[in-house]
Amino acid sequence: MKVVFNGAAQEVTGSCTLIETEKTRFLVDCGMFQGGREASDKNRNRFAFEPSDIDFVLLTHAHIDHSGLLPKLYREGFRGPIHTTTATAELLEIMLRDSAHIQETEAKRRARRRRNRSKPLKEPIYTLPDAEAVLSQVRPLDYEERLQLQGGIDVRFRDAGHILGSAIVEIWVTEKGHSRKLVFSGDLGQPGRPILRDPAIVEEADILFIESTYGNRLHKNLTDTVDEFVDVVTETLQAKQGNVIIPAFAVGRTQELLYYFHQLVCEGRLGDLDIFVDSPMATAVTELTSRHMSLFDEQARRLARWHAKGENIPNLKFVGSVEESRALNAIRAGAIIIAASGMCTAGRIKYHLQENLPRPGSAILITGFQAQGTLGRKLVDGADQVRIFGQDVPVRASIHTLNGFSAHADQAALLDWLGGFKKPPSTTFVVHGEMSSSTAFAEEITNKLGWKTSIPERGQIEEIA
Repeated sequence: MKVVFNGAAQEVTGSCTLIETEKTRFLVDCGMFQGGREASDKNRNRFAFEPSDIDFVLLTHAHIDHSGLLPKLYREGFRGPIHTTTATAELLEIMLRDSAHIQETEAKRRARRRRNRSKPLKEPIYTLPDAEAVLSQVRPLDYEERLQLQGGIDVRFRDAGHILGSAIVEIWVTEKGHSRKLVFSGDLGQPGRPILRDPAIVEEADILFIESTYGNRLHKNLTDTVDEFVDVVTETLQAKQGNVIIPAFAVGRTQELLYYFHQLVCEGRLGDLDIFVDSPMATAVTELTSRHMSLFDEQARRLARWHAKGENIPNLKFVGSVEESRALNAIRAGAIIIAASGMCTAGRIKYHLQENLPRPGSAILITGFQAQGTLGRKLVDGADQVRIFGQDVPVRASIHTLNGFSAHADQAALLDWLGGFKKPPSTTFVVHGEMSSSTAFAEEITNKLGWKTSIPERGQIEEIA
């Protein structure tokens, strides 16, 4: 058996691992790279394998850095099934269409702004018809259901607790009468958080692929994070008379933030609020999320019952049209605006940052991971000026990072999850993390658990004997 690391190796994004056995070739994830021009070039490059040779794809969850190149995979020849959880299959209907729309919109923008007509125009990486076509290949599967696939492959999805539908993937590979078990953690959620259930415990694996997004740090505890959240919102809206701008992933983070706003209003810790969710995709995902209450924990179901009764609901508006979105920029104070994308790389959030970053009274609330090279990372790293839509924008607003709201498990939670294994895997590949994070986490695994670890680089090929 051969394993090829095509992405999310010594970096967080671009998840794509090729498994090649004596009878079949398949991918676990096929995600976009995110973070600057280098990421864009990686997304445009041809795959390091022939897409038409791939028999099927196993998808851990719907975030674009795990799913976003599936339409390109189709465009370049892939025609096999994509197996994923039922909720992820529904999310993909929203996510991939939106991603294709962004590709087409940005291509039109480049065409309008092109100055050197002699240079070839960059076409979209894929289009809406590509997204529609690949969506027809998605095959949903319930959690815990075991599926037999071609070439001696069995698979089962377990709840990863990261976003709606996110999964740990267990894969049994049978070759020459011998079976080996591969486990891909996907992105693991932080246990003890509201809304989603804690990650499922896995007890054994021969080969483990473990994420390390926050492998070198601990999140602030949730109580302190919520206290800081309340302080920032209260000070900005009341004392500074500004706006609170929150870049948030349309899947997961937006819904969690709405949960906290509602809970804090119910508890009397926040007063009357004017909240605008400026993301058609987030609106659609929020509606979809409400149809999957069986996947939520009791806290989330209880708050949903409060909401159904109409108790202490903040003034919440889902913004649809471009005109409504632009009108928000006329609001100088008193608004909470949640908009995608979570790393500030595209979407409506860039317009709200362009308007509010120069205002000393406004606050930018960063609640999720920001990859290297992204606009969000530059803000977190303390840039006093950033470039948005070709213009230099001064950063006078206050920047607040609340990683305690992160949907990713921190180092302690990752180690606790590994503690569920009854015996060490023969090899543990540490992936989905910047090099500093993966290195620190690999050392923790070795020192505390005594396991053999490896930090693969992109393009690395591993022969599994």
